[in-house]
Amino acid sequence: MDRDAVRRAWETVSERYASERDPGGSDAALVEELADRLGAGAVALDVGCGDGARTLANLPPRSVGLDLARAGLDLAAAEFDRLVQGDMVSLPVADDAVDAVTAYHAVFHVSRDRHPDVYEEFARVVRSGGELLMTLPGGRFETVRRGWMGGQMFFSAPGRERTIGQLRAAGFVDLRTRTVDDPLGSSAEFVLARRE
Repeated sequence: MDRDAVRRAWETVSERYASERDPGGSDAALVEELADRLGAGAVALDVGCGDGARTLANLPPRSVGLDLARAGLDLAAAEFDRLVQGDMVSLPVADDAVDAVTAYHAVFHVSRDRHPDVYEEFARVVRSGGELLMTLPGGRFETVRRGWMGGQMFFSAPGRERTIGQLRAAGFVDLRTRTVDDPLGSSAEFVLARRE
């Protein structure tokens, strides 16, 4: 799927996805831990924020939510006012602008051949010493799942080890992982890293 098709898919499923996600859980706790480390004055960029209930709501108050789909941002606008529509492969954010980037269940909606571009964008916008917290896809796959949340959705990943290598190549260090509950009732691995 091209990026416009992914955007259209999210326009279709954003409301249902938001309604079926549990806003609590141990993956939300990872965001709270990050926010505690950053402090109240920090700015994080929440990539793929959707309605913001699980991630943006737990980040410092000046944080910014970014989503490819207008539908997700419209849901978030009821609670948050620092929202930007944009694509993670070319973030509409200045260099060294944020203290952290979060990307929950987001990067695997980009074709795996573009993942290095995404990680370079994350590294470009986060300040030296800043943090990254994102879902780490375990498998190697590229598929369109029909019937997902009542629509269809594109999923793509190069595999766990290749993803870790791509993050390191983009300039992230001190990578560590944790497996926690995810918003749809299963578990997922997350990677936490620091920008050199």
